[in-house]
Amino acid sequence: MKDYKDTLNLPQTGFPMRANLPAREPLFFQKWQERDLYKKLVLKNKDRESFVLHDGPPYANGDIHLGHALNKTLKDIVVRFKIMSGYSVRFTPGWDCHGLPVEHQLIKQMGLKKSEIEPVKFRKKARDYALKYVDIQKNQFQRLGCIGDWQKPYLTLDFNYEAWILRSLADLIAKGYIYKDVKPVNWCIECETALAEAEVEYEDKSSDSIYVKFKLSGSSSLRTELKLPQESFFVIWTTTPWTLISNVAVAVHPEEYYVFLKSSSGEVFIVAQKLANIFKEKAPLEKIDVIAKLKGCDLERQVLEHPFLKRGSEVVTADFVSMEEGSGCVHIAPGHGMEDYLLGRERNLPFIMPLNDKGVFENSDIFSGLSVWDANEKVKEVLKNKNALLKEEKLVHSYPHCWRCKSPIVFRATLQLFMSVDKMNLRQSLIDAADKSAWIPQAGLQRIKGMLQTRPDWCLSRQRCWGVAIPSLKCSSCKKSILDKDFVVNVADQVAKHGADIWFQEDYKKFLPDNFKCCYCGTAEFEKEYDIIDVWFESGVSHQAVLNKDYGLSYPADLYLEGSDQHRGWFQTSLITGIAIKGSPPYKAVLTHGFVVDAEGRKMSKSLGNVISPLKVIDKYGADVLRLWAISRDFTQDLRISDEILSQVVEAYRKIRNTFRFLLSNIYDFNPAVDSIKYCEMDVIDRWIYNELAVLSKQVKVMYEEYQFNQIFKKVYVFMNETLSSVYLAILKDRMYTFHSNDKKRRSAQSALYALASNLAKLTAPIMPFTAEDIWENLVSKNKTDSVFESIHEADLEDIEIESDGDGILKDFGFLQDLRSLVMKAIEDERSKGSLGSSLEADVC
Repeated sequence: MKDYKDTLNLPQTGFPMRANLPAREPLFFQKWQERDLYKKLVLKNKDRESFVLHDGPPYANGDIHLGHALNKTLKDIVVRFKIMSGYSVRFTPGWDCHGLPVEHQLIKQMGLKKSEIEPVKFRKKARDYALKYVDIQKNQFQRLGCIGDWQKPYLTLDFNYEAWILRSLADLIAKGYIYKDVKPVNWCIECETALAEAEVEYEDKSSDSIYVKFKLSGSSSLRTELKLPQESFFVIWTTTPWTLISNVAVAVHPEEYYVFLKSSSGEVFIVAQKLANIFKEKAPLEKIDVIAKLKGCDLERQVLEHPFLKRGSEVVTADFVSMEEGSGCVHIAPGHGMEDYLLGRERNLPFIMPLNDKGVFENSDIFSGLSVWDANEKVKEVLKNKNALLKEEKLVHSYPHCWRCKSPIVFRATLQLFMSVDKMNLRQSLIDAADKSAWIPQAGLQRIKGMLQTRPDWCLSRQRCWGVAIPSLKCSSCKKSILDKDFVVNVADQVAKHGADIWFQEDYKKFLPDNFKCCYCGTAEFEKEYDIIDVWFESGVSHQAVLNKDYGLSYPADLYLEGSDQHRGWFQTSLITGIAIKGSPPYKAVLTHGFVVDAEGRKMSKSLGNVISPLKVIDKYGADVLRLWAISRDFTQDLRISDEILSQVVEAYRKIRNTFRFLLSNIYDFNPAVDSIKYCEMDVIDRWIYNELAVLSKQVKVMYEEYQFNQIFKKVYVFMNETLSSVYLAILKDRMYTFHSNDKKRRSAQSALYALASNLAKLTAPIMPFTAEDIWENLVSKNKTDSVFESIHEADLEDIEIESDGDGILKDFGFLQDLRSLVMKAIEDERSKGSLGSSLEADVC
C-alpha cells in the first residue's frame, strides 16, 4: 500500500536547520582561500569605477576585542557590498606596530625598566612581538569573515612604510611647519614620555584642593593707595599644590571686579567679587567686611611674595581666568600648563622647570628628590608652617591619565619637536577641508571642527625607543638641535633599504649631505638625538604610504571608518598631514561608530568583569551571529552586548535561516532554465511577492549606500519573518506539497521562491557571508547569470524592477493584509470566548 506521504512534494534540502556555524564556517573560509576568492573579486571588477576604504591600523599588541570585531565587520560589509555593486575594490588591512602600546607590553613582559633597555636588542624583540600579534590578529579577523589583501597588509614597521614616515616629515620641514621649542606637554612620569592629546584619557581622581595666601609686598603701590595693613593677601586656589614650587605670577581677569575683604583678625583678602561668597564659606574667617573694590586691570603689576620661597610673584591679567570656581586668582607656573606657558611668553615671565623625566624634583631646595605626589604633601606642610594655607579639602574631579599605564599625568615643559597648526593658515584650511568632507553621522563634523579650532600645536617627539627615530642632530659646539630636510631624506633612503634600526646602528656621518655644517655656528661635528616620532604621525601619514599604486589604491580615500574616538586621533592627524602635504583631505567621507558597552551601558573593563571576548562568541555562536549583532542596532551610538542580547540575535538568525531553509527545500526539483514561469503568467500572489521583493531590494540597497545597516536588519527580518513566513509561505504550503510537481501553479510559486532565495541571499551576503555561501551552494540549480559564479560573493546585486502592474498589485494586497489583520484579531477574540476552535472553522462575512 502506497504511503500517503509518498504522494506529496515534501521539502528536500541539504541546507541544515541547525547552523552549527562554529564548525562549518571555517570550511567555507578554507574554500575561499583555496579558490583565492579575494583575487577573483579584484580581477572581476578591475576595470570598473574604484572605491577605496582606507583601513585605520589597530595596534598589534594582543588578541582582538569587541571594538575590533565591530569595526572590521562594518568595514567588511561596506567592502563586500561595493564589490557586489560592481565597484573595483581593494581592501588593504593595516597594523600600527610601533610606540608605547607595544613597548609597554614588552617591558612589562620582560620585567624591565626604561633605563635598563638596550635599544638595538630591545627593538628586535619589539619587532618580533608586534609581528607575532599581526599574525594572530590577521587570523582572527579572517575568522570573522573579513576579506582583504591579507597577504600584503601595510605595517608601520615595514621598511618602505618607515621611509614614508621620514619623507613626510622632510616634506613638512621643507614647508616650515616643524620647529623645536620648550613647551608644557602631557607627560607620563611612569612611562617617562610625552603623550599626544589622543593618548590621554580622563578619569576621576581625588586631588588636594587648597586656598593659599600670596602676601602683597611692602613695596606694592596698593598698600599705600588703599592704606592696607601689612597682612594683605591675594588668595589663589589650586588642585596641584606641587606646581606652587614653580610659581612666578598670579593672574586676575582684567574685566572682573575684585573685592578686598577685611576679617576681624585685621587681615585683608583679595578675591573676585563673583566668587567672594564661595570664598567666605570655604575660609575659616569671622566677620568679613568689604573695604575696597577694583577691576582686575587695576591690579596688574602688583608685586607679591611667594608663600614659601625667596622670590617674588607679580600680578598679571589673563582672559582665561574663570569665575566658575576657586577665588578668581590663578597661580601661574609657565612650565606646567599651556595657558600659563603662553601667558609667560607674552609677559616675559621666567620659566622654572625643576621636574625631571621621572617626575622627581631636582635643584629645588627642600623638595629635591621628592616625587610630584610626595611633593604635594610637603608643600601643604610648608604652607601650614608659614601660615599661608587658608583651606584644605579633597576634590574628586576629572583628571588626565595615561591611556597605556593608566597613571595620572602631569604638565611639564620640555624641549620637544612640534608641528605648527597655524603656519600658513593651516588651522583654517583644516576646518574648511572638514566642511568639504561628508561626516556620518553629521554631528561628527561639528565635533572635529571644535577640536581643530582649539587644538594646540602637535607635539611629535616621544622619549621612547620603539619607533622611527627623528633624524635630528645636536651641534657639538653650540648645542643647538638641528633638523634638516636633506639629512632626513638621506636617512629615509637608507631606512627604505635597511629599516629604522639603522639610525641606532650607524654613525650619523653616513647620512650627512655634502659640506653639512651647523646652521647656527658653522661647526661640522654633531651628536645624534634619539627621540622617536609620535605613532599618531606614523598612522596619520598612512595616506602617503598606502594610498598609492604600490597597493593599487588612490588618494583620497572614499571612506575612513573608525570609532568616534578617532575625531581626536586618526581622523585629525590624517587631515592635518593630508592638507599640509598634499593640500587636500585624505578622505571624501568619514563614518564613525560608537563603543561596545555592557547591558547597563558600562565600558568594558577587566576590573568590572564585564569583558566579552569576540573569539568566545564566535566559538559559541559563529561569526555570522556576531556580525548580525554588529548591525542589529544603530552602530553610530554605543552598542550594548550581553548573553541576553546575543540570545536575541541568535533567535533572529534562527528565524532568518529557517525561512531560507523553507525556500531552498521547496525548489529542490526546480531548474530555472527549464521550469521558470514568465512573470505575466505567474499566479497573482506570486506576482505580489515578486514586487514586494523588488521594493525590498531597492530599499536595502539604498540603506547599504547610506550605511544604515541596522535598518537593513529590521527590513530583512520583518520581510522574512512576517511577509514571507507568516503570510506568503503559509498560504503557499498546500500548493507546494499537493499539486503535481510540474503543475504550472507550482512552477509559478517555485519561480518566485527561486527569486526570493537567490536575491535575499545576495542582499544579506555582505552581512552574513558564511550563511549566504551556504545558501548559494544549496541552490541546486541556478539561472544563467547565477550559475557562472562559484561563490555568491562574486555575484552582482542586480536591480529588481517593479513590474508594470506591480503598484496596483501591491496596493491591492496591502488592503488585503490590513483586512487580514482585522480578521485575525476577530478570530482570536472568538477563540478566547471559547466559541471557535481552528481558524478553518471561521467564515468571513
